[in-house]
Amino acid sequence: MSTVMIGMDPHKRSATIEVMAADESVLGGGRYGTDAGGYAAMLADVRRWPERIWAIEGSRGVGRYLASRLVAAGEQVVDVPPKLSARTRVFTAGQGRKTDVTDAHAIALAATRMTGLRLVTGDAQLEVLRVLADRRRALGEDHIRMICQLHQLLADLIPGGAKKALSAAQARALLARVRPRDRAGQARRRVAAELIADLERIYQRKKAAGKELIAALKETGTTLMHLEGIGPSGAARLLVEVADITRFPDRGHFASWNGTAPIDASSGDHVRHRLSRAGNRQINRVLHIMAVVQLRHLTKGRAYYDRKVAAGKTPREAMRALKRRLSDVVFRQMMADARAARTGPGGHLGAATDSSAAGCDPNAGTSDKSLPGPATSDPTPPSHPILPVTPGALVHAGPQPPSSDLCLTAGRTGAH
Repeated sequence: MSTVMIGMDPHKRSATIEVMAADESVLGGGRYGTDAGGYAAMLADVRRWPERIWAIEGSRGVGRYLASRLVAAGEQVVDVPPKLSARTRVFTAGQGRKTDVTDAHAIALAATRMTGLRLVTGDAQLEVLRVLADRRRALGEDHIRMICQLHQLLADLIPGGAKKALSAAQARALLARVRPRDRAGQARRRVAAELIADLERIYQRKKAAGKELIAALKETGTTLMHLEGIGPSGAARLLVEVADITRFPDRGHFASWNGTAPIDASSGDHVRHRLSRAGNRQINRVLHIMAVVQLRHLTKGRAYYDRKVAAGKTPREAMRALKRRLSDVVFRQMMADARAARTGPGGHLGAATDSSAAGCDPNAGTSDKSLPGPATSDPTPPSHPILPVTPGALVHAGPQPPSSDLCLTAGRTGAH
């Protein structure tokens, strides 16, 4: 019996599947709950096809829970990007009407026709990093929210309010000098005191979460935190979202995936490029923070930005060019880590076939120009073979400079 493709449209409490043969004929399907009973019934119904591959839409989003359970059960699972299944649905049906059944059919059809879809694998180390990075980010957001609320209350209690960079101890000292007599003022003071206590607890939790995240990053052997502007949260987010850097054929594909490569919008003799709003926005945010940190210090990134402004670019255009350059820096660093993990200490690297002429120096190269085609949010180039998303699934690439020659590796002041 030939291998069948099982397309799945996942939701929080239900999942709709369709079983498709290699000739695109529909063999079965159904809707199942995502609880233990529904999950067991779904597996029981597909056992009649021993040779099967699961194609799940958005296996890093709402489909992550079912994908991880299937991988743990020994099933083979591939990820179908939502944009790919949406285009397949429109082109095959001639309209964009969306139901769970048509979505499952489009997902199965896209997986049957496409090659190079990302293979979903269980990586406990990356899952740990994901949990810790999400926790650290949530604590940071809670801290910012509480600080804003405290500033609002202090502005009503103290003429002129408090300074912008305010710690819990400083806020407590300010509040100790306030003795309101009206009921509204007394209520504000009481709530402000509660917020200060909450801030002190959040600070301790942030500190503990940061230490735990750094310890988990050290276990991976990554050197991303050597880059100026990349802190523990940024490094963890890069590792979690990218997973296997070798799935990108070159730095241009990586830049297109993270949304830093501008899109060619030329028409006739008029040559222009526009901002790409596609790509992985979480990685784009990490690169933006990296760029902002570099602009605050005397770095090569700052010098590159200043030259772009002097050449006539607007500050926004210069920032986009810098982010595009920093995308190359991150790509080279992650590729170097991948080769180090493959060869081990003292290992020898092969000859380069795709070495970057631009290198990691923001002064060189032309990667601030757009790619030949439009950017896409598809995490895996269509022509690229399926690769397991594990640290061990690495391939050789061109040689990288030694760590002492990598640019933008100074302190990380201000990075997350």
